[in-house]
Amino acid sequence: MLGGLLAVLLGVLCLDGCSREWDFSRVVFTTGFGRDEVFRIGRSTCTLPEFMVYLVNTQNQYEAVYGEQIWEVELDGVTLADNVKDTVLAKLAQIKTMYLMARERDVELEEGERQRVETAAQVYYDSLTDRERQVLGVDREIIRKLYTEYAMAEKLYNQIIEGINPEISDDEARTITVEHILIRAYTTDGTGRRIDYSEDMKKECYQQITELRERVVDGGEEFAELAAKYSQDENLRYSFRKGEIAPALEEVAFRLENGEVSEVVELEGSYHLLRCVSTFDREETDANKRKIVEERRGEVFGQEYEAFVENLVRSMNEKLWQEIELVYDEEVTTEDFFAIYEQTGGDE
Repeated sequence: MLGGLLAVLLGVLCLDGCSREWDFSRVVFTTGFGRDEVFRIGRSTCTLPEFMVYLVNTQNQYEAVYGEQIWEVELDGVTLADNVKDTVLAKLAQIKTMYLMARERDVELEEGERQRVETAAQVYYDSLTDRERQVLGVDREIIRKLYTEYAMAEKLYNQIIEGINPEISDDEARTITVEHILIRAYTTDGTGRRIDYSEDMKKECYQQITELRERVVDGGEEFAELAAKYSQDENLRYSFRKGEIAPALEEVAFRLENGEVSEVVELEGSYHLLRCVSTFDREETDANKRKIVEERRGEVFGQEYEAFVENLVRSMNEKLWQEIELVYDEEVTTEDFFAIYEQTGGDE
């Protein structure tokens, strides 16, 4: 759903996209805003039309996948509608900050990059209906400005990570695949609150999974068939690399040979049994190497970004922020803002 750069940034900067507190940790509330100013970061301003472009595109992308009813969902008392507003705020705050950072470092777009911006702006603006332009409050220049800042942020990121190509060993990136049986020693009530079993019932759970192990190891029964019948985990098979699961399970899993069944592992009130399907997957391992390289690049970029953002003053127009809502209008369906930029240029 996110543009390529934004997808990277939300991982690089360790944001969950659901909190204004991180991006605006040095907020100065002021009454000196223009009528359409949503927030300021340093010398950069985000206007209401700019925010609405990101918000409406993100909203329509969610609805295309999950349906309009998704906005009724609440998590910890926060609606997804409020959550997506904060996600959009995080996106735009990052782009605006990186644009300032790029300007400070004298980053400039070359002719081909400027042409990409102009093309994307024309294609996207022309795709909007009169009603969409009215609701978003945009003209062609606003769209061009958004794409320019996005392109500058992308170029800054690429310049900072240029030349960072660490060597990643097969062992570090190795992915294994296991089959899994889970027996829980607790239940939950109607509110989702966990209720642990009595000690006698826990012993019964442990006895059950121990017998399942014996049926595989000694009786020759198929682990996958028993997992399908008895496991309380809807997923019967997992692939993962080091650092992606609980340490107690990881230690056991990575010691297994192909076809080997683990001892019973107790973890947080549950009993686990693993069978190794594959100790090495070349395709997955190569994919993990690429992922780890991106993580290392992200760490380098994140350090420079955090050092820059630390000294910026952020101001929030709280009154206008409270007035911003999702758009429920059947005539407003635009969702291609990010995709159009990717399609007009590809990787530079």
